[in-house]
Amino acid sequence: MYDPKSAKAEEFICHDEVLATLDYAQKNKSNEQLIAQILEKAKERKGLDHREASVLLACDIKQKNDEIFTLAEQFKKDFYGNRIVLFAPLYLSNYCVNGCRYCPYHATNKTMPRKKLTLDEVKKEVIALQDMGHKRLAIEAGEDPVNNPIDYILDCIKTIYSIKHKNGAIRRVNVNIAATTVENYKKLAEAGIGTYILFQETYNKESYEYLHPTGPKHNYAYHTEAMDRAMEGGIDDVGLGVLFGLESYQYEFAALLMHAEHLEARFGVGPHTISFPRIKHAADIDPNAFLHGIDDDIFAKIIACTRISTPYTGMIISTRESQACRERVIHYGISQISGASRTSVGGYADAEREHDSEQFDVSDQRTLDEVVRWLMQMDYIPSFCTACYRAGRTGDRFMDLCKKMQILNCCHPNALLTLKEFLEDYASDETKKVGEALIKREIERVKSDKVKKMTEDYLSKISQGERDFRF
Repeated sequence: MYDPKSAKAEEFICHDEVLATLDYAQKNKSNEQLIAQILEKAKERKGLDHREASVLLACDIKQKNDEIFTLAEQFKKDFYGNRIVLFAPLYLSNYCVNGCRYCPYHATNKTMPRKKLTLDEVKKEVIALQDMGHKRLAIEAGEDPVNNPIDYILDCIKTIYSIKHKNGAIRRVNVNIAATTVENYKKLAEAGIGTYILFQETYNKESYEYLHPTGPKHNYAYHTEAMDRAMEGGIDDVGLGVLFGLESYQYEFAALLMHAEHLEARFGVGPHTISFPRIKHAADIDPNAFLHGIDDDIFAKIIACTRISTPYTGMIISTRESQACRERVIHYGISQISGASRTSVGGYADAEREHDSEQFDVSDQRTLDEVVRWLMQMDYIPSFCTACYRAGRTGDRFMDLCKKMQILNCCHPNALLTLKEFLEDYASDETKKVGEALIKREIERVKSDKVKKMTEDYLSKISQGERDFRF
């Protein structure tokens, strides 16, 4: 029985409900009247349920599809403006006891060089990331209770936050580690993390169990219910995602939205972020061995339909995707991207990019400076802001402001301040020139005279060497 308020995975991600949704969407993919009604509801900017959204995803009417993309782009501007938040992943350890068939870190891969960072090596990695200009990280580690216990993760978080190099500082650490206990989530919350991120990989239970044949991750319910335990443990910002290509995209899309609806129904707060990874080549992983790959057109439509359905949610795309792909989908709802990523353990401190221990191939290999300049040339504001987390605007407090389309009152000036820091401390001359012109344009868009004056004062102080101003 489908029950979005249930604490049981197979009730809030109900297989029969997903199948019924897909059948309904297929039958109505050319129903112009129904699709028009759904789009009118979407324009209220309060979101759509998984069935309505699935109809839009299936829609085969060109005019209506054009409207979907137009709405998605407008919603991105309404809720998040022209900001794009930047972050980098930091891989702590690739030791793993699971047997995941799509990940080169699986325990039976005997050719993968295994490595775990010492705290001194964590420090070197963080300094290298700070010297690029990064202010927020997403830490990653394989599931291994011996090599990667929760105390190791906590020590790494403490070390990351402690490092101040020149004008650099990591102001927010997001955590992407395996499903764990309420008690461990409490420890992560007490450590001051930002968002807890956990990808479902696939919501189809049968496919999930096949793809995770061995290890603790084999337990579908324990993994799928992890976000509930995280929230029970005091983490009020969580990030969802599936690995597109493992199962039919229609199934994953409907179930992903059902998971978002479940978090809203049970906790009053939907996901802070949704990520959109696609399966990519890695050490002993051939993406062509999986039968559900999706092309760029479908990928873009999934992102557009997600933005319309969950307009309040931050949406992430990583360097798995090429510059061309990222440039396309940023317009349809993406609000966060990674930049200058390394997906190997210890990949930042070394001058040469390591490939033999990467979790996946990085398609966009540009420097952070190049990514920042590229965004600005498209009239986006690269943002390194972490103010909401440090000011307590998280969970329902953030969502309340976001759903009222008021979060921009803080985010827009904060983005300009953190961009100014980047330009002063890390940017090339060319990037700095582009950035100063963008800030001059954007400061005129600040609606409040008081906020505009404060922003101008803070920008001036940053030019004089002061740092870390925020609204």
